[in-house]
Amino acid sequence: MTTLLADLTTLHVGGPARKLVEARTDTELVEAVDAADAAGEPLLLVAGGSNLLIADEGFDGTVVHVASEGISVAGEDACGGGVVTAAAGHRFDDLVATAVRRGWAGVEALSGIPGSVGATPVQNVGAYGQEVAQTIESVRTWDRLERRQRTFVAAELRFSYRSSLLKSSRVALAGGHAESRYVVLDVTFQFPLRAAASEVAYPELARRLGVEVGARVSAAAVREAVLELRAGKGMVWDPADRRDHDTWSAGSFFTNPLLSPGQAAALPADAPRFPGGDGLVKTSAAWLIDRAGFGKGFGAPGPATLSTKHTLAITNRGDATATDLLALARTVADGVEERFGIRLVNEPVLVGASL
Repeated sequence: MTTLLADLTTLHVGGPARKLVEARTDTELVEAVDAADAAGEPLLLVAGGSNLLIADEGFDGTVVHVASEGISVAGEDACGGGVVTAAAGHRFDDLVATAVRRGWAGVEALSGIPGSVGATPVQNVGAYGQEVAQTIESVRTWDRLERRQRTFVAAELRFSYRSSLLKSSRVALAGGHAESRYVVLDVTFQFPLRAAASEVAYPELARRLGVEVGARVSAAAVREAVLELRAGKGMVWDPADRRDHDTWSAGSFFTNPLLSPGQAAALPADAPRFPGGDGLVKTSAAWLIDRAGFGKGFGAPGPATLSTKHTLAITNRGDATATDLLALARTVADGVEERFGIRLVNEPVLVGASL
């Protein structure tokens, strides 16, 4: 039976996989990857499928569904914190919920983010003032080039805004086709132990909690507030609920642009500006999209529209194709570039497609 990759992604688009392998253990994952590399076949790894837009033509190669699960606790003490290792396929929000319940701080603001643990260091997943880079101790990987396991400590991973060594390292193994060099096997986190969360660093979250930026509140309160905020934007994924088409998305479709000081100065006075590191200035992709004339629900009735709750998400209203979603993304990106001279960059990985 042909497997449509649409069934493995939160956007519900994507054609057939020529070959699908399910890997429930590290051994099965490495064996599947190694076999595809030995055969010279293109390889696609899919776990939660929340950050993928796969072309309607599908994937002419081996798709490995990463289904490994489980967490182990190496230690919990006041000095070392909670040292916790989670399998690559483990549901990330389940780890966050466990952390909040057990008093491990540092990921509570990442509540409700869909997808797997293994994907989080690749993208340096972040939200509401937190990034996984702040709590990751190390990442154990399979190096497809050297065909051996390699463990990278946080300092080696070159974390930056929505990027890392794992994302930027590519290797040509299948007919010159560039693919990710490292396959994440598991991720080890070091969580501070405290009853109160890290400082609330994001103004929207602070307003929701009724506190000032910089205040400390319980991790449970932060998690509850973040889940409410994300639900209000249609960004809490429930695989059992196929009715809310605002959740048929890949979350934020575009990253927030990092600008030179000159580019930032050229924006209207009321444009958001935040420190972007390395002398750069970050602005809001959602603000640019809205001010370029693309409001909530743009594109209605569909089949692809911006979310009716949040302009940064591109959604499938039920029968959209990858082509439909990409056409809308191009329209938005072109409009923002024409209005502000800034080209938005997609956050989801595009497989067999491009903007």
